[in-house]
Amino acid sequence: MSGLSVIIPCLDAAKTLGPVLDSVQGAPVDEILVIDGGSTDASRAVATEHGARVIVTGRGRGHQMHQGAVAATGPWLLFLHADTRLAPEWRQAARDFMDDQVSPARAGAFRLRLDSDRRAARRVERLVAWRCRVLGLPWGDQGLLIHAGLLATIGGYPEIPLMEDVKLVRRIGRSRLTMLDADAVTSAARYERDGWWARPLRNAVLLSLHFLGVPPRILLRLYG
Repeated sequence: MSGLSVIIPCLDAAKTLGPVLDSVQGAPVDEILVIDGGSTDASRAVATEHGARVIVTGRGRGHQMHQGAVAATGPWLLFLHADTRLAPEWRQAARDFMDDQVSPARAGAFRLRLDSDRRAARRVERLVAWRCRVLGLPWGDQGLLIHAGLLATIGGYPEIPLMEDVKLVRRIGRSRLTMLDADAVTSAARYERDGWWARPLRNAVLLSLHFLGVPPRILLRLYG
């Protein structure tokens, strides 16, 4: 057995959670943990129906990810958002990564794909690919595969209200990040709602403010 635990933070995600759980069922996954931050919809029921272990905790994705890592039993951890499903080829990509003797000292992320046929979606995907290649900054909607030992060494999952994924990958460091040969298919709903230009621009502004040292609680208010 691989000893792979999938950790999915959840808050009112019943509409998207089922397909995400379906995408990670079976080998090489040994357990799936859904960390619920106080859902009022059917999220917990969906998780249970799909065989996941549900842990109820306080709200906040960084906090939920941290609690999932603490509860996980496997030496390998896969952090995944509740609206991001993995393409079938992720299994072989994950196996190859975990079987590599140097991988316990590295972390892997998947390629971003948006579940939209619009040309604007392909533009966003290219921008994200550039960000990963040049800046070494995959975000949480691309998933993150990491050994529990490395996560502990870098201080665990940051329990901050926003930019928790950015802070984590910066702790890991660009030299220890690997892009895995599989797609993380993420919901385009936020881009459809906020605008295909406006949302990436807002994300870029928030990222810049984060790098300038603006506290996460203020960034969260700006994020909305």
